[in-house]
Amino acid sequence: MDTKTTVQSLMDAIQMGEFEKAKSLFADDFKFSGPVPEPISGQAWLGMSASLRNAFPDLDYQFKIEDVDGDSAHISAELKGTHQDDLDLTAMNMGVIPATGKSFHAAHENGVARLRDGKITAWEMEGTEGAGLMAILGQLGVKMPSR
Repeated sequence: MDTKTTVQSLMDAIQMGEFEKAKSLFADDFKFSGPVPEPISGQAWLGMSASLRNAFPDLDYQFKIEDVDGDSAHISAELKGTHQDDLDLTAMNMGVIPATGKSFHAAHENGVARLRDGKITAWEMEGTEGAGLMAILGQLGVKMPSR
């Protein structure tokens, strides 16, 4: 598969909750970065994605490939959904957040997906105000304990 097809396949798999398919597109050293304090492994990203999908069954990532340049794809996302079930963030030491019934619409964010030998090595989202997990929790009215 070419860069665009590979990245689109990952976007589609994440959107549809097909996490084994998504994992098959990762290089062994895949890292996700951006709206997390430090880069995380593919397994951790898929776990977070599964928790989000469970808590927000109508989650829409609004993924888009903006441009492709060799082994890099410039991407964008604009998440929205309704918090209908528990959001399990225990893997991030943030506990379980009970359903609020509230909806969120995160800000548009840009990033880049990087490939090597036909596998995705990195999914790097830019830090964007109003996007990311903390912005989503803020829109839901969730108060996180101070550390």
